[in-house]
Formats: sequence, C-alpha cells, structure tokens
Amino acid sequence: MKRDAKDRAAFTRRALLIGTAQFGIFGAIAGRLYNLQVAKHGKYALLAEQNSISERLEAPLRGLITDRFGTVLAGNQQHWRALFMQALAPDPQAVLDNFYRLVPLPDDEKARIAAELAHRPGYIPVLLKDYLDWPDMAALEVNTPDLPGVVVEVGASRSYPFGPGLAHAVGYVARPNQREAAADPVLSLPGMRIGRTGVEAAQDAVLRGVPGFVQMETNVHGQVVRQVAHDPGTPGQEVTLALDAGLQALAVQGLKDQTGAVVMLDASTGEILAMASSPSFDPSLFDKGVPQATWNAWMADPGHPLQNKAVSGLFAPGSTFKPTVALAAMKAGTLTAETILTCPGFFKLGDHVFWCDNHTAHGSITVTTALQVSCDVFFYQVALGVGIDRIAEMATLMGLGTDLGVDLPDAETGLVPTLDWARQHGIHWVEGSTVVQGIGQGYTQLTPLALATMIARVATGSAVGPHITRRIAGTLQIGSTPGDWPVLDVDPAHLAVVRQGLFEVVNTPAGTAYADRLDLPDVQMAGKTGTAQVHDNTAAEKRQGFNDLTMAWAARPNALFVAFAPYDNPRYAVAVVIEHGNYGGVAAAPIAHTLMTHALTHDPAGRDVPLGGGGA
Repeated sequence: MKRDAKDRAAFTRRALLIGTAQFGIFGAIAGRLYNLQVAKHGKYALLAEQNSISERLEAPLRGLITDRFGTVLAGNQQHWRALFMQALAPDPQAVLDNFYRLVPLPDDEKARIAAELAHRPGYIPVLLKDYLDWPDMAALEVNTPDLPGVVVEVGASRSYPFGPGLAHAVGYVARPNQREAAADPVLSLPGMRIGRTGVEAAQDAVLRGVPGFVQMETNVHGQVVRQVAHDPGTPGQEVTLALDAGLQALAVQGLKDQTGAVVMLDASTGEILAMASSPSFDPSLFDKGVPQATWNAWMADPGHPLQNKAVSGLFAPGSTFKPTVALAAMKAGTLTAETILTCPGFFKLGDHVFWCDNHTAHGSITVTTALQVSCDVFFYQVALGVGIDRIAEMATLMGLGTDLGVDLPDAETGLVPTLDWARQHGIHWVEGSTVVQGIGQGYTQLTPLALATMIARVATGSAVGPHITRRIAGTLQIGSTPGDWPVLDVDPAHLAVVRQGLFEVVNTPAGTAYADRLDLPDVQMAGKTGTAQVHDNTAAEKRQGFNDLTMAWAARPNALFVAFAPYDNPRYAVAVVIEHGNYGGVAAAPIAHTLMTHALTHDPAGRDVPLGGGGA
C-alpha cells in the first residue's frame, strides 16, 4: 500500500511538471502568435504586401499639339508592347531566351535590352518590343507560365495626321539616347519620347507630362495575378499653335514638288499662320525607327528634306532686299521720295560694268518707280550713296540678319555684312561689294522667316517678331496681340514711300507682279519680286547669250516674293522662296496670291473662336 501511495505521488509530480512545461510552451506560442498577429500586425502585413505587390512607373501621355482652331496636328495612338520586370523573374536570362524564341528580335535590339537591364533601376521596366502584332500577342499569352516578369500592356505612340505637310513646323519625337536616359531616369520609361525638331522640341518640357504608376499583385512565380492600382500620371499640356491647317495645306500644295519654303504671318502680331518647307519627310517614322534605306535616301536627296528651310535655309534675297536699302538711304538723308536717278541699263564703277536686269534702260526714275520695275541700276547708286554699315543697321531694325527669337529650334540669323564683319573675315571690301548688296546679292544671306518678318514690319510699322505657339494649356502667349509689339524706329513717311512702291509692283501694269494682283473687290496686295543668282555666269556664257531657263536646274536663279495685304489695313504678310525657280513673279508670286486670297476670305487671324479644344 505504501508503495502504491509513493508511486501515485511520483506520478502526480511528473504530471505537474509536464503540465507546467506544456503550459509554458503553449503560453510562449500564444504570446508569439499575439506578437505576430496583433502587436506587429501592421509591420508584417506591410512586408507581406511588399512581397506580393510590385510597382512600376508608367510614361504619361504626351500633350496634344493643335492648330489655332483645335485641329490635332500631333496626337497619340494606342498599340501593344511587351515589357520586362527583371525583379519578378527568378532566372531573367531564361525568360529572355523564351521570349526571343516566341518573338524573334534582331541582335542590335537584344544588345539594347541587355544594356538597359544592366544599368536600369529595378522600378523601371525594360521595353522588349514595341508594336506587337496579333501573332506575337497570341504566342505570349499561351506561354505566360514560361515568361515571369513579362508584361503586355497598351502603350501610346506619336501620330501626325498631316504627315509630311507639317513635319518641319510640328517636328517629330524619338527615343532618348543613353546619355539622356542616364541624366534623367524618367526618360528610361518605355514610351517616353523626346522632341527632336520643330514645336515638339521647342515645347518638349510642357508636352512630356508627369509619370504615373501601376501596382500589380504577383504570385511566387512572378506571374501577374491582378492589377491592384493604376495612376496614369499627368498628361502633357496641350500646345495650341498659331498655324491654320487650311492655309498650311495650301502652302504645301503651292510648293508641290518644288524645292523651297513658304512662311505666312499675321502681320500685326507675328504669329506664324503657315510654314512649309519642301521636300519633306514622314515624321512618324522617327517614333518607330527610320529604316536604313529611307535614311540613306534622305541623306542623298539634294533638296535636304530634313532641313526646315523656312527658318534655317539661307538665301540671297535678291530684289526683295531693295525696300530695306531704300529705307536705309531715306533715314540717312541720301534719298528722298523726289530723288531722281538715271538708269541707262548699266552702271559703271571703275573698269567694271554692273548691268540692270535684262540690260533694260529705265531712264530717270524715283524710288517708287524703281521698286515697281525692280531697277537694279537705281539701287546700285542708292547703296553706294548710303554705305553698307547703314544698310546693315536698317536691316537689323527690319528683322534681317539678326536673332528674331522665334520659338523654334535651329533657326538661323542669316547675315547682312558690315565693314567690321569684312575685316574680321579677312575680306577686302570695295565699293563694288556695296553695289551688289544694294540688290540683295553678294554676302547677304537671309531666311524666308526673316523676309516675312521684314515685310510685316514694312506693312505695319511695328517691330513684330515671329512666333508659332499661341496657347499653352489654354493660356494665350505674349506676342499674340498687336499691342504686344513696339513701334519701329523708322519714319512713317519713309515707310509710306516704300509701301507705295510695293503697291505699284502688284497693281500697275508695269509692275513685276501685276499678273498676280488679287481678284477681290476693293482689296489690294503689295509686294516685291526677287530673282537671286546662285551661279556666276562665265564670260563664255555671256557671249553666247545664255538663258536662265536653259541652264542646269542647280545653276538657275532662286525665285522670291514677299507681300502684305490688304494694302490699306495690313493683316497678312508672306514670303515665298523657290530654289532655282528663275523669276519671282513667275514661280513665287502665284503661291502668295493663293495664300492671300484664302486668308483674306477666311480671315484666320481675325475669327472669333471660343476657347477649348485648342481654339484661337
């Protein structure tokens, strides 16, 4: 009995010890569970979410570019693309190999992807392929389990509804290069583009927008389960241009297959209503990548299709420079409205003879008649009397040979020489050098945009400056109203004399552009023709009585025409340059006639268009 009692007591102690140990163990487990599930719930819930939720930045939609009436000139269109999130792939190279098997890529694209994966932050995906077609989409969908980290999504590419017709003015976008992407990681986002030319480049900062993000839930294999959150970011701002798509189409049509440029301005504000350069190119190709054969063709084209001739093409202005020479002489007091100079058909200086156009003898004439018939001999004498430095001073006032501050990239200032410029360039300046500058030949080189600005200033007496952007995000830009521009430091009486001469160019039978006078009731256009030599005719050619029309195309003179209208209340100014077009009154003036007729009958600069959708 005693032994049984002793055994029972020992069992009770053991049970108590075991029970106590069990209680302690379960208590510890309970405490741990409480610590994990209650006390530190927030911390571990966040860690769990971070393990299952991946986040990546997303490129914003690029802002629209529209004309003054809301017509879209540069927009966005959707397409499918494949991205790769390296952090979601247990074996990235195996995933890439599977992708290349399903969607073959050229070696240079594979090299690009490898380079981007090596240097890109984990939160920025790498573009595998843009513009997926349906067979690509089907192959990727079927093989999703073998492609952890590969995401197929909708992207946006830049579209240009007017194609080559607005390629130079609107510009184009392209992928950032490695240097740009390294300087700003946001530019590494698939779909990000940088404006390279035209308005796309000039307004790139406001067109880009702010990136958004996408949160996705993934499983342990890196496959996307669902999209948790999506913020598309802030789209780029809308940029409304002063351009009128209707006028632009007419300018392009006027140039046709000719090489040259057209610029039309609102004469009182300097807004660019039309800007065409020919030949042109398809701007959409740069978003996808220009085929090598196309690039080679562009580079071999003597017309230089990638150049915006309107702002960067430099041309001798020919007789379109004569209004500036006349104003310089009147300001200097060496010429008045009553001054009479004689043209016997030539001007002799030393042992050199400078001929008038076609050796025509215009007799004794005043400055208005000299402008009307485009007498070279008259302006030889005027230039020699006033001197090259004062001609250059007036040219600067008229917007020639100076920085116009236009809101477009790659704009050239051109050149109107001075004696100091000649000395700096080791040029021995003689009187004959000044003589030829009087008719816009020699060293003078100007852009069509500058010529349009000059004739707008002659027309209005205001120092208008050209600009193409009208509104940004609905806000009217400075310079878009007539009161934004100061009065020119030019005597209004002198401007009136020159305007009268330009009126006679177009509206009198002896004028060099009489054939292109306007057919509108009580509305007249004033202008100046120009024919600028690009080829020094040899003595043999002169003896043979050469004809510009029979010369090789590249040796023929350039044809120019500048104009404004209406004469008594100027609203529009235009400059046309046709390379190797021979005569301004034949090749260039008809284009100006068409543009002026349309502008005056549709009045794009004066139409009252309500705000919204890029309106004026």
